[in-house]
Amino acid sequence: MTEYGERPEDDARARAVARLKKKADFRNHLLAYLVVNSALVVIWAMTGANFFWPVFPILGWGIGVIFHAQDVYGNHEISEADIRREMEQMK
Repeated sequence: MTEYGERPEDDARARAVARLKKKADFRNHLLAYLVVNSALVVIWAMTGANFFWPVFPILGWGIGVIFHAQDVYGNHEISEADIRREMEQMK
């Protein structure tokens, strides 16, 4: 037990639940991105298909999707090896 009465497995469970929620939120974000931008491309195609204006929301929103993916799937945990490596570089 920790000083606050939590067991280590409770903390691990809470972290796992939070991580699963972040993954589900990202999947929903990606689905919305694909559906909305597909609809914009269809609208563009049906209205004459001149200048490809859907490129602006596709690229702009796409940047947000990339950052969201990095937040969810990127390596955020600092390991002991990372700490030792940083300490060695500081010498």
